[in-house]
Amino acid sequence: MAINSVKEDELLESHSRKVTLIRLFRYLLAYKKKIIFVLLIMFCCVTITLVNPLIIERAIDVYIKQKDRIGLLRLGAFAAGINIILVILIKTRMYIMAEVSNKVLLTIREELYTHIQTLSFQFFDSRPTGKILARIIGDVNSLKEVLSNSVTTLIPDFITISSVVLIMFIKNWRLAIAALSSLPFMIIGVFIIQRKAHVKWQIFRKKGSNVNAFVHEDISGMYIIQSFGAEEETQETFEELLTEHKNSFMAAVKYADAFGPIVDFCWGIGTLMLYYVGVKMIGADKVPVGTLIAFGTYISMFWRPVLNLSNFYNQLITNVAGAERIFEIMDTKADITDEKDVATLPEIKGEVEFQNVSFEYDANSKVLNDVSFKVKPGETIALVGPTGAGKSTIVNLISRFYDIQKGRITVDGYDVKKITIESLRQQMGIMTQDNFLFSGTIKENIKYGKLDATDEEVIQAAKAVNAHEFIMEMEKGYDTVLKERGAGLSVGQKQLLAFARTMVSNPKILILDEATSSIDTHTEILVQEGIEALLKNRTSFVIAHRLSTIQNADRIFVIDDGIIVEEGNATKLMAKKGFYYELYMAQFANIV
Repeated sequence: MAINSVKEDELLESHSRKVTLIRLFRYLLAYKKKIIFVLLIMFCCVTITLVNPLIIERAIDVYIKQKDRIGLLRLGAFAAGINIILVILIKTRMYIMAEVSNKVLLTIREELYTHIQTLSFQFFDSRPTGKILARIIGDVNSLKEVLSNSVTTLIPDFITISSVVLIMFIKNWRLAIAALSSLPFMIIGVFIIQRKAHVKWQIFRKKGSNVNAFVHEDISGMYIIQSFGAEEETQETFEELLTEHKNSFMAAVKYADAFGPIVDFCWGIGTLMLYYVGVKMIGADKVPVGTLIAFGTYISMFWRPVLNLSNFYNQLITNVAGAERIFEIMDTKADITDEKDVATLPEIKGEVEFQNVSFEYDANSKVLNDVSFKVKPGETIALVGPTGAGKSTIVNLISRFYDIQKGRITVDGYDVKKITIESLRQQMGIMTQDNFLFSGTIKENIKYGKLDATDEEVIQAAKAVNAHEFIMEMEKGYDTVLKERGAGLSVGQKQLLAFARTMVSNPKILILDEATSSIDTHTEILVQEGIEALLKNRTSFVIAHRLSTIQNADRIFVIDDGIIVEEGNATKLMAKKGFYYELYMAQFANIV
């Protein structure tokens, strides 16, 4: 899928609806026993429903005609009994299918979410988060009625229609033909409508996804919106997206609403033809009243399932677009995966080497160009340079968040493509400038770096970065529940918690990407001690715009335009008076 914004419709590849539906209905196979039981229930329900007109026919033509009250009462009691059973069976069927359909939705949602977690950053870079959420939540939910009705409507109604047609032809083939004479017109009408309706519902899903993406982005950026007084502009954009969403729904529902009137019209014509043929052409004296009434009931029993099926088909056309969007993501192949026969990376010392590495995010933007370097275990490397030079790309490639187009990257001599991603990242600690905190307690957030960490390890990690003191000042200490994204904490406090989370993982290779960019001077002094302790005996890559924080680095790589233009420690690079010297002097020129 191409990169798009919240205002752009997503591009979907065209897929066969038949293939999509077969794939969707395969999820029901995991519940074969319950489905078979429901089908048996439906068979009983259909049987009872088909018997009812015959009971009416016999009551009129036999018992009422012969004035047999006792027989009529017995027949009425029998009819009441089987219809009570019918109600019980219907309720049982509804309960079972609700349970099955909800479990299937749970399975689909779990599979979708699990697959999304395997996709690389390029997938998430290409679309707003809200559009992904729309598929996980809205599109999955839209399949519930389809899954349930596929069993409770499609199969029994098809059986009902077939049985009714057979019974009518057995009883009187002329009346049967008259009653079904309008059926071809309905088939033609439904065929024409469904072709256009499907396209309209696809557009509706896309517009709904746009609204969802905008709302998610808008709420996430509410601080910026209010800071710049942009409420009116965002409101206009929101109303524009809502209008598009409404119009797409109106366009789709116009076709959807045409299904019912077509069926009703054909139903009326069929009923008219039945009585016309029965009374005028065959003759009222040749057709018993009970038979004619029974046929009237049967024609209702024929067209009502047809109406149900047309509504189900309409529902299918409406929601198959949701299934297509779900399977489109499921079929998106993870471009960062373990190759065949990969090895598990053993415990490492921390040697990292780039051998003639070139990388580009797309064909028109080369980020790294033939970069080579070797880092010894325990060495601290600082990466500096202008924005967009390739600093963050280097550390992302070490973690294998992206795959290179040329060259080779090794860790302790192991090619990162020849080892499992999990075993590589388990030995790395990564802290970025985006100090993301999850909803939950402070302890849970720190443990995210090591899920099996003990309380003592959590406390030691917090103490190492000087976060312990402010944590203990909070209402419940480490058990204090944080709001979404750490709302209520200062920027520095959030940064310290994120740092503690990285520290508790005890990584062999440490990556600090602008890790102190959001910390004030006072907090930076506190955390600098923790950083120094953390860097000991670990291979570390530090990206920082504050050159004051990297003066003790073993080596500094100056990156510009995708290549390493200078390399050395701070003293050596300052003496050289080259690129690094100019960066340093520019940063501190105004300091008296």
